[in-house]
Amino acid sequence: MQGMTTAPAGPDRPAPGADFDAAGRRVAPRRAELARMIDHTLLRPEATGEEIVNLCADAAKLGVGTVCVAPTHVFLAAASARQDGKDADPSFAVASVVGFPHGTHLTVIKAEEARRAVADGATEIDMVVDIANIMDENWRAIETEITEVRLSVPPHVILKVILETALLPDESIAAACRAAEDGGAEFVKTSTGFSPAGGASLRAVRAMVAAVGGRLGVKASGGIRTAEQALAFVDAGATRLGLSATKDILADVPV
Repeated sequence: MQGMTTAPAGPDRPAPGADFDAAGRRVAPRRAELARMIDHTLLRPEATGEEIVNLCADAAKLGVGTVCVAPTHVFLAAASARQDGKDADPSFAVASVVGFPHGTHLTVIKAEEARRAVADGATEIDMVVDIANIMDENWRAIETEITEVRLSVPPHVILKVILETALLPDESIAAACRAAEDGGAEFVKTSTGFSPAGGASLRAVRAMVAAVGGRLGVKASGGIRTAEQALAFVDAGATRLGLSATKDILADVPV
């Protein structure tokens, strides 16, 4: 579009929400653009196989970029992404979670979870760091843990690091982002959506964006239920959104 410039986005694909007009104002993405930024998510522990199939069918219809499911559902989601047969290009990427939701798994277990998820068809991994290490400001331990998971999967696999930012002041968010970058992650992510402390906040996303400076993507996830909220997070600099209310949110975004 004439008069538009694009700021650096995450490493995997351009972020429509990072577009600016000639006056430097951020331009809100249209419906199809926003859809490509969405990780359409179902991580409830009681989710059934039928619900996962329906999630994937909705993902294909809505044009989302990724579905995010538990490790036990990766194989089914990956098969659903290839609706025209095993050799067809997938309709969407498949992400799975590691160390979910508390981050207290041993690093070796997280690395094995990541390996198995990729073997089952995941091309993106959302890992929860050991939150206690953030609270203790043990940045070396966080970096080491992330590095071990990064090395456990092929280079093309996108690694997102979940920080549970509702628990953290801006200074700790910034330091954790630096550890994630040093550990080889491609994204930092606000939250699991399962912490009593809360989910994504604009404050946290702005702190993450300032810390990573466009070198990593920023995923806002947890408690985003309206189009107004989703677009506000994009305006704050998020390049991915983790959503479960995707259909309703996209319905309220202009075509």
